[in-house]
Amino acid sequence: METRTSILSVLNDKKVIVLGASSGIGLATAKAAAKEGAQVIIVSGNQERIDQALKEMPASSEGYAIDLQDENNIKYFFGQVGNFDHLVYTAGSNINPKNLVDLDLETAHDYFKLRFWSPFAAIKYAVPHINSGGSITLTSGIANPRPGKGWSLGASTSGAMEGLTRAMAVELAPIRVNIVSPGVVKTNLWSGLTETDREHFYKTVGDALLVRRIGEPDDIAQTYLYLMKQPFSTGQVVIVDGGAVLV
Repeated sequence: METRTSILSVLNDKKVIVLGASSGIGLATAKAAAKEGAQVIIVSGNQERIDQALKEMPASSEGYAIDLQDENNIKYFFGQVGNFDHLVYTAGSNINPKNLVDLDLETAHDYFKLRFWSPFAAIKYAVPHINSGGSITLTSGIANPRPGKGWSLGASTSGAMEGLTRAMAVELAPIRVNIVSPGVVKTNLWSGLTETDREHFYKTVGDALLVRRIGEPDDIAQTYLYLMKQPFSTGQVVIVDGGAVLV
């Protein structure tokens, strides 16, 4: 009788590229994938932070400082890196909610560049190099299903990314394309707030959640690993938010 492959395939010896991996969710995902035996390449825009992140990774890991807002840089990177198995995109800029009347269009355009157009370009130039059975996992956020006041940009980019995910799952099949939608997570994306305001925000949000705490990067990293390993899921949005959309 033919042996059936386990529904959760292993990452051992698979090549994983994480864009936006010098800290936070991206670094946690890179470390988790490496722990399961993957060969991991991390990419971010700051060489010093890449060097620091590599100190937390196995010696076989690689890291590159690349401006992900430049299409030509993305094209060149994927042209040089060779074939690989899984792409994860977690890059983002500091979160600073503002009401519509306080936003200028240039700021809005810049926000979309790193959170929508950069992953769009990454997909375009990565696809020819993804091995059979490979996947792409993107990032949105719960500002799409549950926007708050001042979250026009977060809600818009998250919604756009989720639409792109479904379109790419159809267009790029059988490459699997999914997206993770985190709630509030303790990362440096909130560093635009003062330390006092940040801690107050974390406590206020965490106390209101069903799990009674905000997320940690390691919590969310497990979802990216699941989607890399789950061979029967594509075009899906996986919300990991401590129950935020329910309260």
